[in-house]
Amino acid sequence: MRLTLLLLAAALPLSGCTHLFFRPTRHIHADPAAAGARSEAIKFNSADGTPLTGLFFPPAGQPKGTVVHFHGNGQNLTAHYPYSAWLAGEGYNVFIFDYRGYGASGGRAELNGIVEDGKAALAQSLKLPGAEPGKIIVFGQSLGGAVAVAAVAESGFKPAALVLEGTFYSYRQVAAAVLRGTWLTWPVSWLAHLLVSGRHSPSDNIAAIDCPKFFLHAVNDGSVPFAQGKKLYDAAPGPKEFREVPAGHIEAFTAFRPAYAPRLSAFLEGALAR
Repeated sequence: MRLTLLLLAAALPLSGCTHLFFRPTRHIHADPAAAGARSEAIKFNSADGTPLTGLFFPPAGQPKGTVVHFHGNGQNLTAHYPYSAWLAGEGYNVFIFDYRGYGASGGRAELNGIVEDGKAALAQSLKLPGAEPGKIIVFGQSLGGAVAVAAVAESGFKPAALVLEGTFYSYRQVAAAVLRGTWLTWPVSWLAHLLVSGRHSPSDNIAAIDCPKFFLHAVNDGSVPFAQGKKLYDAAPGPKEFREVPAGHIEAFTAFRPAYAPRLSAFLEGALAR
């Protein structure tokens, strides 16, 4: 039994997207100013008083809408902002924030608190210059997508649109799927359903979100199986779109931006016009 538990503990982090293995860092990975991006640090608090930090990227003129970026489970916002900051150039406010335990945010990373941090970020987004209640766009990547779904559904927040890239249907199911991916951990994949909590899973919350939704997932995603992303899409109510990405994990707006940025822009304009 001890060996089995050790195998499970070693294997779960490979998914890069379960609540059991957050991988935060505190140092700066990249400085937006050095890349020529204009940004402003935003300080705010979670419901329990935990201090949180975000970055606000303003557009050149009046914003079309406000994008709230829930990043993935590794590093911190200084590594993730390029996935969304480009939308400022398309006319949107962009707000990316660090969960507790990440970057300059206080506290320790744990799932219940991180979902509360997501709720606080949604409330904070309404205080940004030019932000309007009917024009908030929620963008979640990988684990951040699961946190975003929970934060939106559990708070009753009404976004104009939800964009999910590389996100999974269930914490337990994605953990089990990753364990089945190697011969070493395949025999213990069933343990994921016993040892992984199902709290705040997208499977429990996606049906409650009725805004337009845009899903992206790589066909050979090595972190979150494609089947998990497709299952999440199938469970979501319409209106919705699903786009297959050729490769990688959450690379649609970096490696494949010329192909997918216009599609996202068209989707957002349609959602905001509703």
